[in-house]
Amino acid sequence: MGEIWHCIIKVFTYTESSPIIFTEVSFWVFFTLLMLGYSFVFRKPYLRTIYLLLFSFFFYYKSSGLFFVLLIFATICDYTTGILIPISSKKWVKKLLVGISVAINLGVLAYFKYAYFFTTSINSFLGTNFEVVNYLSLWTNQLFNAHFDTLTILLPVGISFYTFQTISYTVDIYREKLKPVRNILDFGFYVSFFPQLVAGPIVRAAEFIPQIYKKYSLSWQEFNHAYYLILNGLIKKMLISDFISINFVDRVFDSPSSYSGFENLMATYGYALQIYCDFSGYTDIAIGVALLLGFRLPINFNSPYKAVNITDFWRRWHISLSTWLRDYLYIPLGGNRKGKVISYLNLMITMLLGGLWHGANIRFVVWGGIHGLSLVIHKLWLSIFPTPKGKSSTWKRFLAGFVTFQVVCLSWVFFRTSSIDKAMEMLNQIHSRFGMESIISAITNQIGIYGLITIGFAIHWLPVSFKESYRGAFIKSTLALKVVATLLIAFIILQFKASEIQPFIYFRF
Repeated sequence: MGEIWHCIIKVFTYTESSPIIFTEVSFWVFFTLLMLGYSFVFRKPYLRTIYLLLFSFFFYYKSSGLFFVLLIFATICDYTTGILIPISSKKWVKKLLVGISVAINLGVLAYFKYAYFFTTSINSFLGTNFEVVNYLSLWTNQLFNAHFDTLTILLPVGISFYTFQTISYTVDIYREKLKPVRNILDFGFYVSFFPQLVAGPIVRAAEFIPQIYKKYSLSWQEFNHAYYLILNGLIKKMLISDFISINFVDRVFDSPSSYSGFENLMATYGYALQIYCDFSGYTDIAIGVALLLGFRLPINFNSPYKAVNITDFWRRWHISLSTWLRDYLYIPLGGNRKGKVISYLNLMITMLLGGLWHGANIRFVVWGGIHGLSLVIHKLWLSIFPTPKGKSSTWKRFLAGFVTFQVVCLSWVFFRTSSIDKAMEMLNQIHSRFGMESIISAITNQIGIYGLITIGFAIHWLPVSFKESYRGAFIKSTLALKVVATLLIAFIILQFKASEIQPFIYFRF
């Protein structure tokens, strides 16, 4: 009896080393239990909302522990602001309310994400000795006589994503593009919906909230599509991303000078594939799981490495972030309404802040700067050499796509390395120690890795029509074939699976 009670307590207790993530058996046990209960409430929107809200809160608690409080705080703060904005008669009051909401959200995000960055910068500049204090842990210790570490600040899971969601909610109400949600439970469900909570996509309230009040609907074709997306996401993450990360990419990025320039270049390409398969794999699973629950999430990736210019890349990569930055940062800064020079400056500011959103490190700013500068150069190029849409020749499109891919991969070097020095070390290896004579031996020694990278990119670059044909074939296949395919995929994944948990790259962004 004692052991059973211990197991029950463990299930309902947060353990930092055992978060619920899509690649762990614990998540699928959690989801199976959720679906069993869901079969009793899915036809009643109000009960469905409460049921999924409770499971979403539990999911976030198991992923974040004490930081669960921050999610509740953000929900209450922006729900209240959303209610107050429309009933305020004066415009300056509406602006003040939006300003307060944005300041609170960004303030909490900045504290947990940039406290060390700002403190170190101030100390270096002023010669002071300020120390970072985790006030959330401090207050919890004082209130509940707990013993949390007060000198270390960890980044709450998903805070960057749900912060952007709640900001967009209050801003859209101010812009009169959206009416406020009257029921705080409905709003809390929107903020905390577990499939996309920790790593996106960033869902707009106007896209999601109307679905809360609709009757559950899921066609047989949609069910099979969701099933396909989940399997596809697991393959991307566990079969490709994790394998090339552990067995090749991480080793080279950790010690660039120990490898030839060719191996450094291949590790760069490998990371480009790794982060795509990791992030888009999460999104595929999130969209699939949400669809099984009757909710449609927006697409977040559209074969980004097929892009023929950097603008095209950002129409295909992390679409929910790029459109958010456009609508809530670039356009409010002035967009392209104040002349070309100001529009180029706005682009740079947007991408630099977009880089900083990814992390409190100068290398992320460099990553954003590379993309910002590339966007400006592309705009300048089009103003000098305008090309009618669809008139570019095949070889020009190929060349443009090749150059775009190299620029994106250059930016990934700064995104992935632990420091600017490491990034420069890696680029120096590629430039000065390419090692043409050792290419064959490098490929021979890592034939499995290079083969997997090649296959991964080959699948990525397949025509859309071909991909749709095999997706359609899976959807139309018999249940027996689906079961066999699932078992086969599960067996292959288990053979490739790493012994340690490999969290999603964007798990703590």
